Amino acid sequence: MGGAGWGALAGRLAFSPVASPLSLSGLCEKDDAAAWRGTPPRQLPLAVMAVATRTVPEICAASRGVARELASASTAAKDAALEATARLLGERSAEILEANAADLADERAAGLTQALRDRLTLTEERVAAMADGVRAVAALEDPIGEELESKPLASGLALRKLRVPLGVVAVVYEARPNVTIDCAALTIKSGNAIVLRGSHYAERSNAALAGVAREALAEAGLPEDAVLLLPVGEGHRDLKELATQDGVVDLLIPRGGEGLKKALKDVATVPVIYAAAGNCHVYVHSDADLEIARRIVVNAKTQRPGVCNAAETLLVDAAVAADFLPAALAGLREAGVELVGDDRVSELAAGVEVGPVSEDDWDIEYLDLKLAVAVIDSLDDAIDHVNAHGTGHSEAIVTRSSEASERFTAAVDAAVVYTNASTRFTDGFEFGMGAEIGNSTQKLHARGPIGLRELTTYKYVVHGDGQIRE
Repeated sequence: MGGAGWGALAGRLAFSPVASPLSLSGLCEKDDAAAWRGTPPRQLPLAVMAVATRTVPEICAASRGVARELASASTAAKDAALEATARLLGERSAEILEANAADLADERAAGLTQALRDRLTLTEERVAAMADGVRAVAALEDPIGEELESKPLASGLALRKLRVPLGVVAVVYEARPNVTIDCAALTIKSGNAIVLRGSHYAERSNAALAGVAREALAEAGLPEDAVLLLPVGEGHRDLKELATQDGVVDLLIPRGGEGLKKALKDVATVPVIYAAAGNCHVYVHSDADLEIARRIVVNAKTQRPGVCNAAETLLVDAAVAADFLPAALAGLREAGVELVGDDRVSELAAGVEVGPVSEDDWDIEYLDLKLAVAVIDSLDDAIDHVNAHGTGHSEAIVTRSSEASERFTAAVDAAVVYTNASTRFTDGFEFGMGAEIGNSTQKLHARGPIGLRELTTYKYVVHGDGQIRE
């Protein structure tokens, strides 16, 4: 790894790595600490090692220190930082890919599934797509200062409700280095400072990408510390420190499996929006176009199986199961999908291998080429199954019946509900947000893709001419 390569980028970061193994189980259900336990200390480039050590509270305090400056930054300055980020991604592509190749070659990544390796992998096309996403964010209207409401009060006061930044946003995420740039772009545009905590698998990639964002901020005359990357240090202890920065961190967004969600629920004292698991379903209704249904199911499962909006369960109405399942299951097997199903699915599989399904399978986010399949008797049964086993992420019905569509979309409790479309569209870029920090599976403050406006709050600004309250 050349010192003039990714290390030069990482040298702009405000952290000092801890040169010892850590325990980070829970970032993703498949990110098992046993895959790398016992990894020896690793010598990092001098450009990184030379940075002064800062603790989690010190890094968060540094972020708080620049948050006010970024909150008052002009749209032109923020957009200049984003344009510089997009340009530098292209100029530094070789160094970024070098860092990513080192992450992929690290023995700590040896135990990852193919789907998770895909999440970790960067290519020239993916780096270019990151740059396109940053430019898309730059092109969006600046939400800061937007007037949400304006009215005169009976007292003669003039009340205005204005959109403002949250302040300091912290994001914990797993082996998807593109999240580093998506988060940085959205927080810069929305006037927030950000503290990033990636996984050990993507340590070098995240360092290179965060270095790009910091360089771009400096080029635009904005504080570099508006983007800070925590060291991958001491696992859950670091997470606990981050999650308890009351009065410093305004919002924490964890992106990962249920293990991470549970770990943070036990300790967090700062506000949290959980961008957690996606146990997504596709339901083929009795009045479905079966060819459309087949294409949607294959896409929702196989287009990118290691992401949270991929389908994990297929529900097929008994009225069409005999006509739909043989060809659909064959197509899924041809695409490399492992199938598990109930007895009725096995009876209709027409020779396609279908393993036995366990009760636990209905609740698993596989993040892999595996799909649970069930035959169900009615629309109501499908709704009940989805609400019992889904995680509130993305659900889909395939039907030609507007009545069935309306019942399903009204009754299913999820952030996004589709009719006749793949669940794979639940994405900030696809929704016209430029990018996303994650997909919220809860209901308060934000639900679904977390974009610019979800990273803001509001304040009331009131003007008077001497009024006092009697």
